Formats: sequence, structure tokens, C-alpha cells
Amino acid sequence: MGGPWVDHPSWEVVDEASAATDRDLAHLLLHAPIEELTRTENAQLATMVFSLVVLDAVERIGLTPAACAGHSLGEYTALVASGAVAFEHGVQLVVARGEAMARAGEEAPGTMAALLGISDDDAEAACQRAEGDVWVANYNAPGQVVIAGSTEGVTVAGNLAKDLGAKRVMAIPVSGAFHTPLMQGAREDLRKALAEVTFLKPEVPVVANVDAHVHDDPTEWSGLLSAQLCSPVRWRQTLETFAGLGLTSLVELGPGGVLSGLAKRSLPEIQSLSVSKPEDLNTLMDTIAAAGTWRAEPALHQGEHLYTSERVVVSPGSGAFRPEPSLRAPGTGLLPGTDGETNGAESGGPASHVEVGHLVGLVGATEVRTPFAGQVIGWLAVEGERVQEGQPLVWLRIPEQG
Repeated sequence: MGGPWVDHPSWEVVDEASAATDRDLAHLLLHAPIEELTRTENAQLATMVFSLVVLDAVERIGLTPAACAGHSLGEYTALVASGAVAFEHGVQLVVARGEAMARAGEEAPGTMAALLGISDDDAEAACQRAEGDVWVANYNAPGQVVIAGSTEGVTVAGNLAKDLGAKRVMAIPVSGAFHTPLMQGAREDLRKALAEVTFLKPEVPVVANVDAHVHDDPTEWSGLLSAQLCSPVRWRQTLETFAGLGLTSLVELGPGGVLSGLAKRSLPEIQSLSVSKPEDLNTLMDTIAAAGTWRAEPALHQGEHLYTSERVVVSPGSGAFRPEPSLRAPGTGLLPGTDGETNGAESGGPASHVEVGHLVGLVGATEVRTPFAGQVIGWLAVEGERVQEGQPLVWLRIPEQG
């Protein structure tokens, strides 16, 4: 699935993710046989990295989301897209999640099945009447519900669902009963990985799988991601939340087009499309522009300013941003966070002053040096965020000219 993107500039995301996870992700995306790629620990990582490649390509053409959500694994990509989780932390969490879920699937074997043409209530009733280990795992769209549990439980519930009016019961080839209590064994290992990650306030609303609500408190996301392992994905309700936010276009980033198809069924009044190949970028631009929802903003370049006494230092390329740790912005501490958060650094004290040529951070391995002298008054990117060439990083107040 990675083949069409190899010659695209966004393919560099694969190399960065490989370095962050010590895995050969180009192999997974280009050469892995199906039996290797579909192992839970490989499928999750490959899917996320592919989605991040597409996200990077979309950002390169100047589009940014108004809100984000992801179905199951996709929630991690959504958090990276929103700035709530650093790029490298996101892919490392998915490694931990995939491995933990694979182990849990071995310890408590299970399966999943899609029920088509049935209401949510009847799907729940079928699971309850099965009197076994089977639960609703995904509320995907009107008339489409996924159940999961033991093989016997799913079989019994599937037959009961047919009695309740389900038009089809389709087995899903997976290695475990995801989003059910049978994944409880994965939570402890995932919690350990989550404890090592700093969550930031999302830059745009992110809707959670567990309750289909927007959560902007960064302290809540660790618990939400842990709970997600054993809770149903409320995707239909998530799409309804999107509609309530006033969104007019929904764009699926990553392999396939399943989610955009679900969106068309759930919210036919809102346009939905998917981007999985480079040529889809043109379709995306045309569709968004035709809908009048694309608000292009002029890029800030070296030398361009906000006011006559202010300047911004922009990224010389694309990659993960690492601020110079000695710099301080007023009231925000040493490291850039959001809404005045310090990310554990000491707050208070005077803002830092920089001279022309001073190091303000790194983008990947590339040094970012300021072409201006002035006082640091704000950070425009957070630590670990993957930035694009020309993206503003540091906001400076320059001395008044005499």
C-alpha cells in the first residue's frame, strides 16, 4: 500500500517513524507478505504510519483539520494530527498497543463479526441473550454494528441477531475480541507506555471513541486510551458529534475508504471523501474549494512580521521540532506547551533574549537559527510536533528602531 507514495516528499515520515520505533516500516508498507502484515502488532503500526504519511501530504498542500477523530487505532493518529501527542510518542504508543493486544488475544482468544441491517438496540439484545462472552464492539453506522467475544459467543449472538432482523452476519478475520473485556490483559502494559508520554492540549477538538465527546483536557487522554481497549467504539455517535460542531466536510486519511463510506451512511448531508493515494490530493483540493470551506492563509516567511515590532522564526524544513531548552517565553516556562502550560518546566522569570544566529531549536537534525534579534514572546509549535517547511516556530519581539 505504500508503493504510490515512495517518490512523494511525505515518504520521509516512514524513515522518521522507523527511527523512532527501531522497525523497518518501509518493509511493512512495501514488501511484507500478507501473513506478516496482518499480524496485529504489524497491522496497527503500518496503518498508523501510512496514515501519517497521508496527513503529512495533506498538510504540505496547506490544509489543516477543524476537528479530528479516529476509529480505534486511528484515535492515536488523530491525537498526533491535533498536536496532543508528539509524532515519535504516537508511533511508540502504537507499538506498545499492538504488542499488548496481540498478547491479550493469545491469552483470551476471541473473534469479531459485523451485523448488517440491525439496530443498535437489537444488536445489544442479541449479545445479552447469548448468555456468553460477547459484546458490542463498534457502533459504526445506522444498521451496522460489530460484535466481539469468544468464538462460541459471537456465533450464538450472530444467530440471534438474524432472528431479530439482521440481514447479514459477516465474520471479521482478526486475532482477538477487540474493544471488549477480553482485552483487559492489554491494559496494564498500555498504561505503562502511556505513563511515559506527555499529553498536550489538542490544537483542535478531538472526539474520543469511548464516549463520543470532545476532550480538551490533556490529563484525560491517558485514561481514555486505556479504556478504549475494552470499550466499544462509538463511531456513529462520533460522526453525530462532528455534525454538531458544524463541520461541512469529512476527510478520511489512510488506507482504504471504509470510514468515509460509514460517514456517507450516517451523515448523507455532509460531503465525505478519502485520501489514500497521491492523486487523491487534487480531488481533495477541488472538493474543499468547491464547498467553500477551505480558508487559505498566507504563509509566514523569514522576514515577514505580525506587527512592526514582531517577527516569527519559521521552520527550514519538515520534521519533528525540538526547541532549544534554555529559551523561555514569558509565563510559559522553558519548553513550549499550550495555554500557559509548562510541561513540567519551571515557570516564571524573564523572557529569553536572542541575537541573530542564535539556536532556537532543531527540526529533525537541522538547526533552526534566528535571523532576528529580539525577545522570545511565544512558541508557535510544541515540542515533538512534526512541522512543515515555512511553519512558524518562535515568536519574537524585536527592539524598536531608533
